[in-house]
Amino acid sequence: MRFPRVPALLLLGLLRLPLPAAEGGALTLEEALAAVERVSLTVLLSRESAVQALEAAHQQRAANLPNLSASLQQRRSQGVSIATVVVTSGRPANRFDALLTGSYALYNPSLRVLAEASRTGAEVARANQAAALQAVLADVAGGYFLNLRNLRRREVLDANIARAQALLGLARSQFAAGVATQIDVTRAEAQLALAEQARLQHDTAVLQSQLLLQRILDLPPGRPLQLAGFEVRRVPGTLQALGEEGTAFERRAEHLAARLAVDQSRLNVRAAERERWPALSLSGNFGVASPRFDDGGKQEQWAFGVGVAMPVFDGFRLSASRRSAQSRLRSQEARLHHLELQISAELRLAAQDATSRHAQVAVAEKGLGLSREELRLAQQRYQQGVADNREVVEAQNRLAQAEDNLVEAVHQYNLSRVELARARGDVRTILAERAP
Repeated sequence: MRFPRVPALLLLGLLRLPLPAAEGGALTLEEALAAVERVSLTVLLSRESAVQALEAAHQQRAANLPNLSASLQQRRSQGVSIATVVVTSGRPANRFDALLTGSYALYNPSLRVLAEASRTGAEVARANQAAALQAVLADVAGGYFLNLRNLRRREVLDANIARAQALLGLARSQFAAGVATQIDVTRAEAQLALAEQARLQHDTAVLQSQLLLQRILDLPPGRPLQLAGFEVRRVPGTLQALGEEGTAFERRAEHLAARLAVDQSRLNVRAAERERWPALSLSGNFGVASPRFDDGGKQEQWAFGVGVAMPVFDGFRLSASRRSAQSRLRSQEARLHHLELQISAELRLAAQDATSRHAQVAVAEKGLGLSREELRLAQQRYQQGVADNREVVEAQNRLAQAEDNLVEAVHQYNLSRVELARARGDVRTILAERAP
């Protein structure tokens, strides 16, 4: 039994190889990005769209190639002759024909241009596939950093619980020694309850971000997911990014797709204009004939012809086709112009955002240092008995907020670097920005 051939691209899309993280190891950002082309539904569908566009180009090209067909036919017929008065019938006759029939569009300018337009359409589909890949890569990188942020925020909440427990132990000691009141103990217990409640609520956020990343990477949702840490190198780069604005168009897949779409529309306009041109074609057949297929004395038969065809009046169909093609060309040119403005704005905004997020990380680190010093002084005053533990509780809350602000600032900086990499044309360059 022969099995149908499977296209190589489709076979590659069906090979859903498991990620290292699916076997229990820690998933790295590089592994997550590398897996996108195998497991992302969006990328797989865009890949099949590119395959379909390529085969459509092959179908269009077939109109410019010779068309040959073979036929075998055995017939038996009886003719009847009808005159004014007499009706006569001939004897039944047999006829066998074996023919090889062919035709060739020797010169058809419209078909040739349409074939070129179809090839350009296949290139558009491949460029759209690359653009879809970049969008999914950005989603994967964003989901990866989101899950890392939630894991680090959980560590912040655990540290806050540990501080609240230490405060409760200190309050009970102070109360037992007679240097504190019952309200200090109650206030510390309330602080611990709030910290534990925040920790429980955050477990849902951790699970949500984990399920989001697993869904993008086609990982089983019930399997634990461990992420390897990834720290992005902290560097500003507004001037460098703005210097790349002239070459950003060449690296963006969507810009390439838009330019190719304009080229395809121009070819379609040219094809519509050339439909009025004369077309030259060849046709013919060659074979043998005999009364029966098994007769030995078969006679050769053949025919050959050259034809020229040119539209004279078609009810203004060709004029409408030309105007429609010109309208599609103007639409594609407008899209290309709008996309160039959008890419330029995205690059500038991404560069500015990365620079701003870089500065915000430094501010968050400074705020964290001040909050730690405030807590140390508040704890010292409380231990010395010169104040109750309200200052400690407030200082602990401000420290927890400062730690959370730093985690969020780092997360936003990582996202800004991902967006800057996408605006430059390749999300995977974020891997080269890993801090040593």
